[in-house]
Amino acid sequence: MIEMKNVSKTYMIGDTEVKALDQIHFQIGKGEFVAIVGPSGSGKSTLMNMLGCLDVPDEGEYFLDGIDINNSSDNDLAQIRNTKIGFVFQNFNLLSKLNALENVEVPMMYKGVSAGESKRLASAYLERVGLQDRGKHTPKELSGGQQQRVAIARALSCEPQIILADEPTGALDQKTGREIICLLKELNAQGQTIILITHDNNIAQQANRQICIIDGQISEEPRL
Repeated sequence: MIEMKNVSKTYMIGDTEVKALDQIHFQIGKGEFVAIVGPSGSGKSTLMNMLGCLDVPDEGEYFLDGIDINNSSDNDLAQIRNTKIGFVFQNFNLLSKLNALENVEVPMMYKGVSAGESKRLASAYLERVGLQDRGKHTPKELSGGQQQRVAIARALSCEPQIILADEPTGALDQKTGREIICLLKELNAQGQTIILITHDNNIAQQANRQICIIDGQISEEPRL
């Protein structure tokens, strides 16, 4: 499903050239639960942006579901993000003025799903993450763990091939964080491909496979 071949990315910070990724090479298959783990400044955020089609490599190749990302237009990349990738962020990124049901509906509205159908589906996705009785609650009326569950339901609502979760437990206490990881594992058991970005080795070990990145390079890739 995902193949990166010798991917590099360089940024200029002032007059200094910084190589955020240096000859990254790995594959991720359909249905895997993979954690990308590394300390702050290791390059994992840059790698996440690449995986999420928010950026493209300076060198190397990136194929997502057979699509050559390097040669895709901005419109093509936006379409890929909207249809193939469900994003889950550390700080939830819910719309504060919308209730949980409405937040889950948003991606479907952009896809042109009718109001009645999007409401029905949003309710089903909330039930899938255990929040069927919280649909009318706004984010401020929900706990952090509940907000992250809404965010996961929202990610699922675009029927993505991949859920890309960026530090999804970072704003949560340990108990709630474990519950969110358990939910991701349940979704993976149902066939969902999940890529988890984290700096926490304990969290990373909950995935079926870990890709370690340090100083922009893969330091350990046991199942390439």
